[in-house]
Amino acid sequence: MSGPTPSNRRDFLTGQAVRAEWEQVQNRLADEIAAPRVTPGRGPTLLLQTTAMACDFDVMLNPDGPDSQIESASAALEHVHELERLMSVYREDAHLATINRLAPTAAVEVDAELFLLLRRAELIASQTDSAFDPVAGALVALWRRCRSEDRIPTGDEIEAGLAKSGLRHVLFDDARRTVQFDQSGVEFNLGAIGKGHAVDRAGELLLERGVSNWLVHGGRSSVRAQGTHAGHDGWPVGLRNPLLPDRPFATLLLKDAALSTSGTAVQWFRHEGKRYGHILDPRTGWPVETMLSVSVIAPDAALADALSTAFFVLGVEKALACCHNFPLVGAIFFPPPNQGQMLEPIVHNVAVDRLFVAG
Repeated sequence: MSGPTPSNRRDFLTGQAVRAEWEQVQNRLADEIAAPRVTPGRGPTLLLQTTAMACDFDVMLNPDGPDSQIESASAALEHVHELERLMSVYREDAHLATINRLAPTAAVEVDAELFLLLRRAELIASQTDSAFDPVAGALVALWRRCRSEDRIPTGDEIEAGLAKSGLRHVLFDDARRTVQFDQSGVEFNLGAIGKGHAVDRAGELLLERGVSNWLVHGGRSSVRAQGTHAGHDGWPVGLRNPLLPDRPFATLLLKDAALSTSGTAVQWFRHEGKRYGHILDPRTGWPVETMLSVSVIAPDAALADALSTAFFVLGVEKALACCHNFPLVGAIFFPPPNQGQMLEPIVHNVAVDRLFVAG
């Protein structure tokens, strides 16, 4: 794998180090993938699917797996529904929705698994300059409402949403396992980490039941793969062209790792001739317009999920600098090409023998 090179503090702060690093990596990548290679393809699979968290969750298995793997996959997908009842903010009976409702007036005891996830989200937020923020629910709700009303928020509405967003409003009590908000209108929203966590838990259940080769998809944007498939050292996972979503850009051979992609090719709306994506910068309250998509490869899907959102918000240079906090993470950035130029991804810390660019 290619990784960050040592740099002095001045270079790091000015961005010279990350620019030099990515130029070196891109030159090496271009040289190493120039030779023709056979792209790994998907072989026969067993597929189980359910709908949860407003998307499809898939478990893919090798046909020659253990006899118990179908039952195990069914149990894994059922657990995803249990997690939806834990983490959703769109179901009144969900635990997180209850926390959002009660925490402004009292400390609320939190389920142990959810509490650990909230604490992890807090840590990732601190490591990404709050480009990922699990307490941006007020802003998410504002844009959702405005989209349904075919308008964009006013400046005053954005300011009001920002005033009710951010982890500064949350008091965690580890001893009592409680959370409390300092004002009304503050809301958790785990949309940028919840699917990844569900993918992880489904995969972990499969491992606990002795199934060692599988792939779990959550909404097609979050995936975790374990073991091997169809004679390959991993599972082939397609990366779409962010400008032409129906066309593949590359295939990634994913093994014992997770992948998450954030982009606005599918979810967006247009108002008065201007296009607005669904990914918000929680620090400004406005949709991000400086990236096409970001794919992150990480040891687990929750981290990949959160970082793909954070890196999309940060942009290439700041995200590359942020990668120093995550040495086991790889990323593929798709910035918008200059007029008349071709799409040129920027690849960080991804092994060349794992990435097969489409011809």
